[in-house]
Amino acid sequence: MSKVTISLNGRPFTIGCEDGQQAYLKELAGHLDTHVRDLAEKVGQIGELRLLLMASLIVADEMREAQGKVEALEAQLLDAKGTISQGEARRRADRARAADAIVKAAERLEALAGADGSEA
Repeated sequence: MSKVTISLNGRPFTIGCEDGQQAYLKELAGHLDTHVRDLAEKVGQIGELRLLLMASLIVADEMREAQGKVEALEAQLLDAKGTISQGEARRRADRARAADAIVKAAERLEALAGADGSEA
């Protein structure tokens, strides 16, 4: 297990993390710190706990909004896949009809050729 030091509202915190996750954890903390600093500028230093709580709620709201977008995109993807499947089914049916028409035309040509006695 590794340790990493992050900074929130100018205050350092050392926390444990899995090996190799230090940069990712710093990135997450940086995102949270951006919200904490923005809030501190808007409402003042109302206490670390309140700033962290408010920033955490903002991040949770961002996550919920992102989840909603993901769900909407997944629904659009399913619709698109359904449209593609319907198009594929129509294409297959069209090919089957075309193949049937070619077979029937060939049979008619063979029958005509046989009727004329011009078979070789």
